[in-house]
Amino acid sequence: MGESTPLAARGEPSEFVRRSWQAHPDQLASLRAEVRRWLTPLPFTEEAEDDLVLAVNEAASNSVEHAYTSPVADNTVELTFWTEPRAICVEVVDHGLWRVPSDQSNGRGRGIQIMQRLVAFVLIHHDNRGTRVLLRQPLPRARPNRSAVSAG
Repeated sequence: MGESTPLAARGEPSEFVRRSWQAHPDQLASLRAEVRRWLTPLPFTEEAEDDLVLAVNEAASNSVEHAYTSPVADNTVELTFWTEPRAICVEVVDHGLWRVPSDQSNGRGRGIQIMQRLVAFVLIHHDNRGTRVLLRQPLPRARPNRSAVSAG
């Protein structure tokens, strides 16, 4: 259940990786560590990396906590990670049921708002096959090379 399938080889940054975890709270730390590993070769600041990891964790936590009515070993949370020329994308997928968020404030239920504050683009789609959360974050622009900047 835990094999990564990167397209890149010989230590190059991965452009596409798909991985699946059991939908259980004990798996979230491993999921976060894997996302961090995927982000390592990319030019994010530590804060931007933390934000993206937290947003992915929120989406995965929602899957673990809300998607499946009864916990069984076949319940999964799947992550697909890919890079685009100017952005990074992470899709979080479960195969459970969408539950309409409660109107009652119990100090919880802010995961979607958190994701929307942390990542530039959040798209959530749910149907009878489960829920898909797409997180898309622009890559930071490269700083100009100081030697290439003219003095005049």
